[in-house]
Amino acid sequence: MTRVSVYSRHGCHLCEVAVETLTPLSKELDFEIEIIYIEGNQELINLYSDQIPVIHIDGKHHDFYKVDSERFRSSLEKHRQHQ
Repeated sequence: MTRVSVYSRHGCHLCEVAVETLTPLSKELDFEIEIIYIEGNQELINLYSDQIPVIHIDGKHHDFYKVDSERFRSSLEKHRQHQ
């Protein structure tokens, strides 16, 4: 199953909106959402602190800040075609 990772921070409003956008899509498009909190992990803080939420599809960078449903659908479809 495809895994969509959301790099997040506790209390991040944009992160909450991203997960709210992805949740109905996960049921429709059959993928699993994994939320990864960056607090306590200096490497992730260095990579993503200024860009959260950061979205990955099976470990590959998709986007940051905001999830655009149509762009996400297109990226997910392209990703699945190349598997």
